[in-house]
Amino acid sequence: MPRIEAEGITTFEAREGRRLVLELEDNGVDILHRCGGLSKCTTCRIEVLEGDAGEMTERERLRLARENELGPNTRLSCQILCENDLTVRVLRRFSESGLSDPGP
Repeated sequence: MPRIEAEGITTFEAREGRRLVLELEDNGVDILHRCGGLSKCTTCRIEVLEGDAGEMTERERLRLARENELGPNTRLSCQILCENDLTVRVLRRFSESGLSDPGP
């Protein structure tokens, strides 16, 4: 099982092959995910600090290309399958958003 560390929040064992955004949420990380995993909104963005998050999907690459000033290791957690150990920084948290819910 892949070991996931959300910097400064928690570390847990993820179910292999499951979307990172779901594993983060199920393990107590209040990550935003407004579009429900469709690569439309970028609210579930994370920064990969260590590990291999796999290749970007075309959908993810195209969506992130529309954003300005993203770091080189910025990814959408809804598009990452948990296959390897990762250390990530969650960039957009529900508790800091002022929104009524994190998303579907």
